Amino acid sequence: MATVLVTGSAGFIGGYVVQDLLGRGYDVVGLDNLSKYGPVARSYDEHPNYRFVEGDARDTDLLSELLADCDHFIAGAAMIGGISYFHTYAYDLLATNERIIASSCDAAIRVFRAGGRLRKVTYLSSSMVFESTDRWPSVEGDERRVAPPLSSYGFQKLAVEYFARAAWDQYALPYTIARPFNCVGVGEGRALGEVEVLSGNVKLAMSHVVPDLVQKVLKDQDPLHILGDGSQVRHYTYGGDLAAGIVTAMEHPDALNEDFNLSTAESTTVLELAELIWKKIKGQDEEFRYVSDDPFQYDVAKRVPNVDKAQRVLGFTADTPLETMLDEVIPWIEQAVTDGRI
Repeated sequence: MATVLVTGSAGFIGGYVVQDLLGRGYDVVGLDNLSKYGPVARSYDEHPNYRFVEGDARDTDLLSELLADCDHFIAGAAMIGGISYFHTYAYDLLATNERIIASSCDAAIRVFRAGGRLRKVTYLSSSMVFESTDRWPSVEGDERRVAPPLSSYGFQKLAVEYFARAAWDQYALPYTIARPFNCVGVGEGRALGEVEVLSGNVKLAMSHVVPDLVQKVLKDQDPLHILGDGSQVRHYTYGGDLAAGIVTAMEHPDALNEDFNLSTAESTTVLELAELIWKKIKGQDEEFRYVSDDPFQYDVAKRVPNVDKAQRVLGFTADTPLETMLDEVIPWIEQAVTDGRI
């Protein structure tokens, strides 16, 4: 079976991707510098087809060495987090992630041109490339037609896609771009860092909206603090579904030099999400109470994807219901809160 290098393998989406690859019989090499969460235990750590390397994706020589024996490269390493995270670290996100993507492409080009086994790079982008859109749903290609993102994170993720296409244009390095929307799942912890972000009386995990809302309800925040008026529209997509879409895009012959929105087709407002979490934890009879905090500057009002291309080309559908995701996530967050990890 083929061998896949996954950078950012200890990250949130990376963990799901490694699990999916191993389930399909691939040999997997994971690379991560453990800078966000520190050491993370995974169920597959001792899997015979998995090898973890602690290292930095900005190290081009290390990446080249690892890629020399790989057939595929899933370039997922990045500083990444929820809205509070990419406001707090606006410059670091841009500078670090640019160095990571440049190093990733340099190593892949080096190995590919040397006649190695590498067939293709699958790049992980983000729905934030559509941050400034004024048209919905966002279709593949809109990221090059609408205004560029205003946040440094969204702008850098758009740059990832330009790196992918430029490496093909100049060096014929094959690519696929996978564009996840609002991942929900287990595996997130409190991000390492010196900055604390408060929402009411609760310190945010600086990750994503679902774990932050869950922990606030579990810690009996009443009324519940939400950012803005709660009308923001998102497409919350299960991590296992996203991983399946990413790996399918990696291996599908018709995905060559294509980009795909990977997402559930279901829209949910932040207020609907908050009430659903409240009711699941507190019960249906407990009145839902909330207050609105000032939103962050780049809290996008609407992120709605068109998912037709992924369905048509890849046969991929993200169909795990939000309630099912929460039934998995809430107990995990509850244990993490008990253990002091969030």
